[in-house]
Amino acid sequence: TMELLVAVARSLREEHDFNGYIHLKAVPGASEELVAEAGRWADRLSANIELPSQDDLDLLAPEKKLGVIETTMRQIRVRRDEARAARQPRRRGASTPTRGRLPRFAPAGQSTQMVVGATTTGDASILRTAAHLYGTHRLKRIYYSAFSPIPHGDARLPGQSPPLVREHRLYQADWLMRFYGFEAHELADDRRPDLDLEIDPKTAWALAHRDFFPVDVNRASRAALLRVPGIGVRNAQRIVHIRRWHRLTVDDLRRLRVAVRRALPFVLTADRNPDVWRLDEERLRERLRPPRRQLGLFDAPEPDNAQTAAASMPKLYGPSGDPLVSDRADDLLSVRSGEL
Repeated sequence: TMELLVAVARSLREEHDFNGYIHLKAVPGASEELVAEAGRWADRLSANIELPSQDDLDLLAPEKKLGVIETTMRQIRVRRDEARAARQPRRRGASTPTRGRLPRFAPAGQSTQMVVGATTTGDASILRTAAHLYGTHRLKRIYYSAFSPIPHGDARLPGQSPPLVREHRLYQADWLMRFYGFEAHELADDRRPDLDLEIDPKTAWALAHRDFFPVDVNRASRAALLRVPGIGVRNAQRIVHIRRWHRLTVDDLRRLRVAVRRALPFVLTADRNPDVWRLDEERLRERLRPPRRQLGLFDAPEPDNAQTAAASMPKLYGPSGDPLVSDRADDLLSVRSGEL
């Protein structure tokens, strides 16, 4: 199978002069030589792990072994490291290979996929596996796919799919681990094995750690700002830059299009912010919880005001609230939401 996949990719490049993006599946257990050739023709490779633990695989796909899957991931990582090292600038006076001879191996990295809801494994285990894969094999993306039952399927499979919002929350938690500095155990652990389906994972963390707040937007570090619900990566950087020139107020946060409805109970500003007194309010969770509804894959974010709504409608947003910009088609996040 791997030979056929490689042959198709090679044919697209050499016979049909296709120079576009190719995302190729790497079959776990294939020879290292085939993996090496696959990375020569493809932009991105993915060895799908499918399920988060070996126990899950033993239950539903006993022929699959995590060790074999991770061996293929390791081969891809090593090859990418070698290609990257070869492309580094040489010391002065050292010979430099011509551009056409520079090694090319999966320049867009590698990814994987996990099916959600096919077993009883909780989100904590899924996020621990994700953190391990990101740290060990430096994956670019992990895709979470909600299990979808088929008629007359295997008796070991559940009869219905999990709520789509669970997949949505896992993408949000994944984003927090990759770009916001959160650890997997902060979002879900053995005491809380599943993510809260009613509120986003950053807001859930903030409500469980109210002693961390309020955060002074004019003094706090960038890492602390990223913990505030409603402040995304881009706005955290903007706040750090702007406060060098003047102290920020609530109106400044609105101008930055911070999701103030979620952010104000957790921040101190240069002016009077009456919402900060709600931090110890018992009903704060109810105030921050959005209306209950099943999320679609491309639902627009709930705006805090008409201006934000008008500005956000034409663009595709990720969980950080920032417009998604990518030169890779499969890097577009499959969910839309407001800032975390």
